[in-house]
Amino acid sequence: MQVEADIYAKNCPSRQVLDRIGDAWSVLIVGSLKDGSLRYTELAQRIPGVSPKMLTQTLRGLERDGLVTRTVHPVVPPRVDYALTTLGRSLLGLVDALKQWAETHIGDVAEAREAYDARARPKAHA
Repeated sequence: MQVEADIYAKNCPSRQVLDRIGDAWSVLIVGSLKDGSLRYTELAQRIPGVSPKMLTQTLRGLERDGLVTRTVHPVVPPRVDYALTTLGRSLLGLVDALKQWAETHIGDVAEAREAYDARARPKAHA
């Protein structure tokens, strides 16, 4: 299906894709799956701070968008694995670049935040 895309157009579906792939949880899930499939509990352990509800919602969205596969194994207890699709793997360069940028520039961002907060703080009356 060919869809004309313009990310700046208000109602363009490409904005939904940008929301999905730009979401912090999606970035962390895609990055976590770069070396192969993981179980739900392994993903939860690899991404501290993600709630079960948010992990489930994000995985469902990634699966719906064709970025992740969900494989249920017929064993007791049930085992579910998640893996990147070919389309999902195509995001790895972008995800790695975001990771590298964030880790490289966190000091700069922290300094900018401190400077902003200092300017925005109400001045004490003398």
